[in-house]
Amino acid sequence: MYFKGRTVLAFVMLTMLASVLVTMTMADRWMEPDERGSTAVAAAASDDKGAYRLNQSELDKLNAVIELIETKYYEDVDREELVDGAVSGMMEALDDPYSVYMEKEVAQHFSESIEGSFTGIGAEVTSENGKIIVVSPIKGSPAERSGLLAKDVLVSVNGEALEGLSLQEAVAKIRGPKGTKAKIIVQRTGFAEPIQLVLIRDDIDVETVYGTIRPDGVGVIEIRQFSLNTAKRFKEELEKLEGQGMKGLVLDVRNNPGGVLPVVVEISQLMMKEGTTVVQVEDRNGNREKTLAKGGEQKKYPIAVLTNKGSASASEILAGALQEAAGATVIGEQSFGKGTVQVSYNKALGDGSLVKMTIAKWLTPDGNWIHEKGITPNKIVAPPDLYTVARMNLKETLKLDSLSEQVRSAQIMLHGLGYEPKREDGYFGAETADAVKKFQQEHGVPVTGEIDAATAGTLEQAVIKWIQNKENDAQLLEAVKAVSRK
Repeated sequence: MYFKGRTVLAFVMLTMLASVLVTMTMADRWMEPDERGSTAVAAAASDDKGAYRLNQSELDKLNAVIELIETKYYEDVDREELVDGAVSGMMEALDDPYSVYMEKEVAQHFSESIEGSFTGIGAEVTSENGKIIVVSPIKGSPAERSGLLAKDVLVSVNGEALEGLSLQEAVAKIRGPKGTKAKIIVQRTGFAEPIQLVLIRDDIDVETVYGTIRPDGVGVIEIRQFSLNTAKRFKEELEKLEGQGMKGLVLDVRNNPGGVLPVVVEISQLMMKEGTTVVQVEDRNGNREKTLAKGGEQKKYPIAVLTNKGSASASEILAGALQEAAGATVIGEQSFGKGTVQVSYNKALGDGSLVKMTIAKWLTPDGNWIHEKGITPNKIVAPPDLYTVARMNLKETLKLDSLSEQVRSAQIMLHGLGYEPKREDGYFGAETADAVKKFQQEHGVPVTGEIDAATAGTLEQAVIKWIQNKENDAQLLEAVKAVSRK
């Protein structure tokens, strides 16, 4: 069975493959259906489910409202929309952003991320207090390439405001066919002005695991999400690195939004002593169920796990399990913080739609609930400013005495690349102009001391090249150092 979180993939709305899903943020596992087509653990399949049905007075009230709307409302209304609205209203009454109703059209696209193949912008989003917030951009996706970051607030897409929309409504505006353009306005902490990013929707890479061994003998395995084939690929990469004499292992789950729960359990227990706790689930009565490692062993070589703000759910399960029960070192930033469990039902509704609601918490091996807190690294290492700087979107040339967030972004880029503008406050002074001239001279751009579209494009390409150089990855280098010391 799979755990799947309330957050919805902006790159795709998934296709439902089974009658019931148990959801833990972005970590999923299938529940085996019983003879009645639901599950033995679901209240909907219990013998006394009739006790939870609407009584006659409640039914009369709903029927009265439907009749009033259909006979008195000034416009014709689709009856199916009324029923969908009633179910949505019940879920909203729970006042829980992780409990939602998905209509048939939305639910029909609910499997592609589990299979590891999808099309869109490549970002997972959630809804908090009426705002659409990025959980994580997927590595290598249009979202990541454009500079979208975890915790960014999405204000609008192609001119259409997102605030106040349901998660499904917002995602419907964000997603789209391959090759189409999405102009996204983002509000980012630390920036006074909104940021505009332009993304071209694309196929998202289905490969989820990348393994390499460094000249110093440290192996690095990057896990981009936990899809159905990820455990198999992880085993292959791990065995390959061990066969090459790996002396230490770095697991990189930065910007990994999660995935399939049995997969993260299978991966975790490969590095954990048999019988140790991988994860716990606690119901509303305080009863806890532990998932124990089977058939694995604690590795003799040191292990470090890299996290950032975009590491969520299954990534947090992996980091927490290895940190608390296998002696691994977590390095990087505080993770996203998603620690509740949702159950989703679609067969019970009978029309392909589904209801998803929070039923429990998930806890680390030591019983810690990381919800809205995240996994705390053993050593906090912030990414270089170039990793988080807002990409430039020039509407006019930046010149002396300009003052804007665009100038600030350019200054951060110049500073990070070694061209010292002397300030990063958004004011285009003489020192900034000198830094721009030096950059232009060394990159074959007309030397004007001003930032036009050509200079801005060249500057951003230089930043991307710098980021792609692993030797500039301060978090990775610290993780390598940690496993090398051990």
